[in-house]
Amino acid sequence: MHDRNESKPFIPADQSLPEITFKGIVLSIILVIALASANAYLGLKIGITISASIPAAVISMGVLRFFRRSNILENNIVQTATSAGEAIIAGISFVLPAMIIVRYWLHFNYWETFWISLIGGILGVLFTIPLRRVLLDRKELRFPEGTAIGYVLQVSAGNKGDFKELILGGLLGGFISLAQGGLQIFSSSVQIWQNVSQRFVYGFSVGFDPAIMAAGYIVGPTVAISTLLGVLLGWIIGVPLLSYLYGVTNSDPMAAAMDIWQAHIRYIGVGTMLIGGFWTLITLIHPIIVGLRTSFKSIKSIHLNTHSSIPRTERDIPIQWALIATILLCIPLGFLIQHYLADPSLHFSFGLKATTIVVGILFSVFAGFIFSALGGYFAGLFGSTNSPTSALSVASLLLLALILIAFWKPYIHFVDGSAQTLAAIAIVIMITAMLGAASITNETIQDLKAGQMVGATPWKQEVMLIVGTVISAFLVPWILELLYQAYGIGGVFPRPGMDPSRMLAAPQAGMMAAIVQGAFNANLPWGMLGIGGLIAVLVILLNRYLSAEGQTLNLLAVGFGIYLPLEATLPFVIGGFIEYFVDRGLKKRYHREEDKTIVHARRHAGITLACGLVAGAALMGVVLAIPFAIKQSTDVLKIVPDSFTSIANVLSIAVTAFLVGLFYYTVCRKKFKSL
Repeated sequence: MHDRNESKPFIPADQSLPEITFKGIVLSIILVIALASANAYLGLKIGITISASIPAAVISMGVLRFFRRSNILENNIVQTATSAGEAIIAGISFVLPAMIIVRYWLHFNYWETFWISLIGGILGVLFTIPLRRVLLDRKELRFPEGTAIGYVLQVSAGNKGDFKELILGGLLGGFISLAQGGLQIFSSSVQIWQNVSQRFVYGFSVGFDPAIMAAGYIVGPTVAISTLLGVLLGWIIGVPLLSYLYGVTNSDPMAAAMDIWQAHIRYIGVGTMLIGGFWTLITLIHPIIVGLRTSFKSIKSIHLNTHSSIPRTERDIPIQWALIATILLCIPLGFLIQHYLADPSLHFSFGLKATTIVVGILFSVFAGFIFSALGGYFAGLFGSTNSPTSALSVASLLLLALILIAFWKPYIHFVDGSAQTLAAIAIVIMITAMLGAASITNETIQDLKAGQMVGATPWKQEVMLIVGTVISAFLVPWILELLYQAYGIGGVFPRPGMDPSRMLAAPQAGMMAAIVQGAFNANLPWGMLGIGGLIAVLVILLNRYLSAEGQTLNLLAVGFGIYLPLEATLPFVIGGFIEYFVDRGLKKRYHREEDKTIVHARRHAGITLACGLVAGAALMGVVLAIPFAIKQSTDVLKIVPDSFTSIANVLSIAVTAFLVGLFYYTVCRKKFKSL
């Protein structure tokens, strides 16, 4: 049931306040650079990102209070632009590094990356325009993050908010990340693996990354439990069993375990996520059809009304402008596809080039709109964090690959490693990355929901979404190249001798690369993929039983638990369980109906602390990448000898215990100043 604040705008439609201001634009640029960079690091490290909207809203409130004239709508505009920048870099970092992994690129090409990000991002904003009213008017869509942002903006309009938790989390996250990744006085992980007579390997690894643990806290226990199930299946059971079946070829037990993961386990995870993605799409076919039908009816209705008759709080960018801009964007998109076909050594005919360009443009526009509608609908139901962006990308990847194979097969014989095959793979990855950027509706619809609650002007929000997209497009190539040069990505290193333990796994991009290569080269490990698919089917059946009990498992999270390295998954699981026990303690203390406001404020303080930890730790990872890349070593800031490892392990365990206590104290302490 909606409360008063949600049903009636905080600033009524007949009242106008400054929204797009110079100081708001400057602050938006700074926050896009900071939070988008942090999310690029996080997305490449563990394959997930966090919404920038809440930390951006809190930071904006804190900064704008130093100015005599600021207002709630100005705050909302800042978080809107920041969210768009974060969403773009998330969509790109999940897919485009596959270009490095398949060896099509030796580094991130600046202008190609820029245009992919820009075209995809602006298309995503344009798709949002006809979808805004449709999705926001559907009663079953509650938009949890957008509602939370709107609530924070409303209740903080006249006081200091909870800037303190965000600053504390940011400072702690930055310090711990510096101590782990730079000074190395804390361990990043502990490895305990054993070989048994060179017949099989068993053990575990646990990481201590504060950003990953805080991300687990934000996502919550359901995803954490699902991830833990994947860990048990892939690493605790799968690695020993498959090492026994296939043999141990490396005397180093940790290296042997990673060999098993590289050759077998990760494909089981891909199979689970693949079936999970298609299952998600199947379950949402009906709402997609209904949403699209309503969307086109809404477009016709808006066209029949004059602009002046529409209330300020319902005025979008005119739909005809959006349609014209979409058509114009098809021109640079066509040139971008042509760029991948232009090499004379590929021997592509003019007809094949023209057909590929037309197919690529049509697929980008129509699939982009459908995926935007799907992402926005799912985000409205369950929130942006649980929206199946990776599933949509996988579906896009496979569908486009099959379409290109069908068109090219009569003219081209696909051979593993050939220039023509590599060009086809690159086109599929490029368009999928662009659709990943276009799926920002997943995030931006939450901003528009918050804007609806506070009484923002939609067209001004949409303009700032484009501003955030442009800023992020200029930023993405630099950040990705910097991180690649400092750490390596997805098992590929820019130079020999780099530390593989510091490598950014890029699990999403690695999955994309494995699938698209297997599709074109017809050499996917179907046995392992089949096992993963079977696990997905069993989880789907299990969910039918659990749903009757009011519980469920996140199928994609199970796949990630199998696919990701243990150093990334276990701190994530720990964070989810911290949230569970903290929330349980909170409910025991405040269980009366009149305590709901206090409980909401305390939960929000915990989330804000977690957002600060993620932002601080991830930003430090980006900052450390600068000296690492310059000196071409991740040991350039190390201040302790190798013999310090045991003490570093103990210190990391102690710091993790401290963070657990800090979360409990922040949320459950007796004296608490709420918003």
